[in-house]
Amino acid sequence: MSPRPLAIDLDYLRQVLVELLEIPSPSGRTDHVQQYVGERLSALGIGSTLTRRGALSACLPGPRATGADRAIVVHTDTIGGMVKRLKENGRLELKPIGTHSARFAEGAHVRIFTDDLDRVITGQVLPLKASGHRYNEGVDSQGIGWEQVEVRVDEPAEDIAGLRALGIDAGDFVAFLPNPTVTPHGYVKSRHLDDKAGVAAVLTAFKALVDAGVRPAVTAHLLVTVTEEIGHGASHGLDPDVAEIVSVDAAVVAPGQQSREDAATLAMGDGVGPFDYHLTRNLASVAAEHGVRLVRDVFDYYRSDVAAAVEAGAHARVALLGFGVDATHGHERTHLDGLRHLTQLLCLYLQSDLVFPEWDAEPEGDLADFPSLAVQPAGGEGPREGPIGIADAAGAAGADPHSRSAV
Repeated sequence: MSPRPLAIDLDYLRQVLVELLEIPSPSGRTDHVQQYVGERLSALGIGSTLTRRGALSACLPGPRATGADRAIVVHTDTIGGMVKRLKENGRLELKPIGTHSARFAEGAHVRIFTDDLDRVITGQVLPLKASGHRYNEGVDSQGIGWEQVEVRVDEPAEDIAGLRALGIDAGDFVAFLPNPTVTPHGYVKSRHLDDKAGVAAVLTAFKALVDAGVRPAVTAHLLVTVTEEIGHGASHGLDPDVAEIVSVDAAVVAPGQQSREDAATLAMGDGVGPFDYHLTRNLASVAAEHGVRLVRDVFDYYRSDVAAAVEAGAHARVALLGFGVDATHGHERTHLDGLRHLTQLLCLYLQSDLVFPEWDAEPEGDLADFPSLAVQPAGGEGPREGPIGIADAAGAAGADPHSRSAV
């Protein structure tokens, strides 16, 4: 059965996104958000399991009993902070969780989670020189960095003893409040769209298949990780039969980038290296065939779940689909149109077969059988019999470098 566009429940996507954003989940404190995702999957009739390290795994079975599978990977953990030190002035020094600038932390409202699960303490991140009436131009000349900010606690605490009386100690998690807003024109403004918006899109895509009664062409695993922002990501939890992994994450909207808030993004490479040649171009072909708005991009200072998977030894083709986010890891913004295009592309991909269904059914095979030439022709006349020898290479050296037969 050929892939076809499916009805996307945008109200569901929007509701799930806002609810996800409202659940604090800095890397290291993600039990609540994983419980939420598991309950959402259960409501769709999809069971899930949890690893010791907190990654959640689910599955939509395909028609084939044997062969290779695919996986969609997202992460629910976000950037955040941890109490590094109790300060003599009754405030808190922060250590960042994940990579983000203290520039965007200034002014943020936060929740401080002590060991008392029934108590949540609020506060606000302020620069050390926070009073214009006291420091005048010194407010502007103060440097930027985590050593230049502190958390003002919304409780009576004037010294270290006062902080300890509140139950605060080093190692307590500090979550930056997201303050999500959806504008009348469809813009979504919030901290932590990375990767809560990706999780919402994936859940909505799975819901679209379930609602339409459509089975995926290939068994589709969902892996929801909880340590992507600190580099571990999908280093564990992947099914060994997975031959294709598509990570869904924030795409960078900034000068010099092609990503857009109102489109899906296909990443061709990131700070770790290129993504799989065949899988990326297959995804681009699926989008073009069905009118999904998709742009290609390459990211410099970026890594995702699949980087951790490959580094951990995952034997699979990998790709990354994104939703355009302006001001990543800062005051983030995306658009519902981009999330809609991304969700539809995921629906189409899940209905499509693997790039190489026969070849990738096994982890390895004969070189002569590799079907690469069907996607990336090595020459206008097709493959030659036998290996390419020294004489062939020498002859090709003088050929027109722009000729396909000279490749």
